[in-house]
Amino acid sequence: MSIATKHGDKGETGLIGGGRVSKADLRVEAYGTVDELGAAMGLARSICEDAEVRELTKAIQRELFTVAGAIASPAGGEESPTTYVTPEMVEALTAHVNRIEATEGILSDWSLPGEHAAAAGYDLARTVCRRAERCVVRLSESGVKLNPHVVPYLNRLSDLLWLLSRLLELRAGVNARLRDGEHEGPRWSRAW
Repeated sequence: MSIATKHGDKGETGLIGGGRVSKADLRVEAYGTVDELGAAMGLARSICEDAEVRELTKAIQRELFTVAGAIASPAGGEESPTTYVTPEMVEALTAHVNRIEATEGILSDWSLPGEHAAAAGYDLARTVCRRAERCVVRLSESGVKLNPHVVPYLNRLSDLLWLLSRLLELRAGVNARLRDGEHEGPRWSRAW
């Protein structure tokens, strides 16, 4: 069977369960952005020399297929017979966030991506993750019932991606601090 089925030649695509929608549908935009996130994380992983970060990234990339499935399924709401994204998945990301935040010397202020190649890759993945989160929120606000753990998962993942960037910089001895002593200011959410 060829990958070129031609079923999408008129601008429609299939959802889990067999329904068809426009390729411009908010649901397709949301799960497509999660797919883009997985690819961005794969690029970051491919240039990362830190084995611990690579393995964690690979595990999360696998989970992103589950997240996309929850978005792509019209039955992906809380009452779905198949639970795609669970509170335990969100808690696992939170545990990684807490562990890395406790690392002595981790940057606690804004950063300037680009001082370290792999860290910049994770920063790029973080921005895609934030866009995916916005897409899912728009979809939910449009009245589509979604698994309630998808937004918290993406929110926590973006925090983790920011911290992985900082961890890689720290381990490489790189200073990616945005503000030098001359340009100080208030501290905001570092991961946007």
